[in-house]
Amino acid sequence: MSAPFDLCNVQGDILTGLPKKVETYWFIQIKDCEVDDFRQRLSHIVPLITSCAQTDVDRSKCAQHKKKGELLTLSGVNIAFSKKGLCKIGITEPLSNDIESETQVHKDPFEHGMRETASKLNDRTEGDSNTWFPEFKQDIHCLVFITGDCQHSVDHTFASIKHIFGHTITEIKTVTGTVRPGDQEAHEHFGYLDGVSQPAIKGVHDDPLPGGKGQKEPLDQGVILLKRDGDEQKESRPDWTLDGSFLAFRYLSQLVPEFQDFIDSNNPCGAEDDFLGAQLVGRWKSGAPIVLAPHSDNPKLGKDRDANNNFDYDIHSQKICPFVAHTRKTNPRADLDGPTKNRILRRGITFGPEVTKEEKKNKCTDPANDRGLLFKCYQSNIKNGFEFIQNSWANNPTFPFLKFNPGPPTSVDPKPGFGNGEGEGPGFDPIIGQAVDGGERLIDIKGGNGHRGKIGLPTEWVISKGGEYFFSPSISTLRDVFAVRGHGDL
Repeated sequence: MSAPFDLCNVQGDILTGLPKKVETYWFIQIKDCEVDDFRQRLSHIVPLITSCAQTDVDRSKCAQHKKKGELLTLSGVNIAFSKKGLCKIGITEPLSNDIESETQVHKDPFEHGMRETASKLNDRTEGDSNTWFPEFKQDIHCLVFITGDCQHSVDHTFASIKHIFGHTITEIKTVTGTVRPGDQEAHEHFGYLDGVSQPAIKGVHDDPLPGGKGQKEPLDQGVILLKRDGDEQKESRPDWTLDGSFLAFRYLSQLVPEFQDFIDSNNPCGAEDDFLGAQLVGRWKSGAPIVLAPHSDNPKLGKDRDANNNFDYDIHSQKICPFVAHTRKTNPRADLDGPTKNRILRRGITFGPEVTKEEKKNKCTDPANDRGLLFKCYQSNIKNGFEFIQNSWANNPTFPFLKFNPGPPTSVDPKPGFGNGEGEGPGFDPIIGQAVDGGERLIDIKGGNGHRGKIGLPTEWVISKGGEYFFSPSISTLRDVFAVRGHGDL
């Protein structure tokens, strides 16, 4: 029987999300000859780890200070280990099971790592089309991330973490994200409100629900946390995995001027500005869903958490919201019958500078101005969660599995970036969908309305440049299993 659920034992970013204006990610290796010392020093890190209970308190304080027009000074710390990192500190027990059949082995993503399984995501790690940073091709053992109200708060805490680990580690990569300024706070770099539709978890988000009136029945805790009800491998996992979660991290660069140029150049005549963008994303930039605001943006709706998630898709039509819309591809709602096991809790933060006047003028991203999203998400099963959403939905041209009306393909407006194409299915997720080897991506936002018309997307506007899978253990597991009590001062 599982121990009683305790928010004090769960790392804070998993279920609640660490409050932040700034977040630094620190990817490290543990030195071969320093493993014992690293584990002793880890015992000094454990008291600094922010729990879900503390995160709830911090968020409440932030809200109170915000009402007063003040900013609360705070920082948060969480830590996670890759499979190779666990093996490095002597924890070799498998956390999940590979499934073998007569024809193939279904590799568990965590057990094998993102670099080894990147081809399943259509990421490009080798050859002329390679997009991954070299750092992410190295072994990464551990990820520490520090959040705060400003860069100074993060840097102060980061310095303490570095001091504690000292000579026991080698730094692989450090990257920092910040929320966007002014009225673009909580919007990603394309300009769309992010993080609108998050699932609720039983016993955690019962009141109020994070999705407002549109939130469906809360998920079992085991969809996100290991060894809780809803975890498909609950009985086979080691006891120490209780209340941990798998973290998928992605470094995603965004070609913002190029995306906006495509939208502006191909927006239907007479339509509201950014109508095509709303079709491709599934929401207007304010966060208002196109299902509820089919012709123009509705900022009031976008801000209304009780309304902007309260909808379903018409499973027989894409007349209002295309089947390929990013929000529909990654959370199909009524298109599928209760895909609860394929839900994730998304966390992340934007990085990089705002688009410059020169970039807007040239409609092209300056290579020196890398910008995008430091994406991470949590789930109890990466194969059902992140990997399934990316591979089986976003990258799958036949999903949702609905056929269009029969008949030959029709010509489409021969504007730059458009093309004709054969084939069934709505196409790729236009935002995060990736074709094999960066190949052609076609979408159909007309099929089902009486004819078929394929639109060719001229480029990938979101480019994966690396990532890794990690396990975020419970705080008691960090203290009692991963760390070793040391002696003396550091």
